[in-house]
Amino acid sequence: MARLSRDDWIDAAYARFSDDGIAAVAVEPVARALGATKGSFYWHFADRRALVDAVLDRWRDLETEQLIAEVELLDTPQDRLARLFEIIGHRSMQRSGERTLYADAAAAQVREPVTAVTERRVGYLAELLHACGVTEAEARRRAILLVSAIIGFQQLLASGWVPDIHPRALVDTLYGVAMIPEGVTRPGR
Repeated sequence: MARLSRDDWIDAAYARFSDDGIAAVAVEPVARALGATKGSFYWHFADRRALVDAVLDRWRDLETEQLIAEVELLDTPQDRLARLFEIIGHRSMQRSGERTLYADAAAAQVREPVTAVTERRVGYLAELLHACGVTEAEARRRAILLVSAIIGFQQLLASGWVPDIHPRALVDTLYGVAMIPEGVTRPGR
């Protein structure tokens, strides 16, 4: 058998993360999946924490940085926002280890990366909304609410709940909420 690379270990660990969450990223099960020994693992990583960190780095790159890079190829902020929500809507229906990260965010091992990714997502979404004409302060508020709604939706899906509405309709509603004209306030204000 060919010698396993660090990326082979990360790939296998990321697959476990995607299926069963960050708690499933453990040396022995990943080694079994690869048909490898724990000794091979220690050639590439100091400990489980290093493997978890590598998985979280990959999660950040795949689910945030590459997504942003993809939508940034579009011309207008409105097109970028629409495409961003479309991708998020599609990915939300897939199993993903991300659904466990926010529940586990109190754990010291994932708190910092989850917080950094969340801030990156909120910040990027706020920038897009601001570029669409929403004031900076309102864009930040909307970005926080929209990211919260997306995370909440993932948590509902993780619990086994299945929406009776097509994901495309939910994406359209999300875009509509993002683009509500400023100055629309609740009655009595």
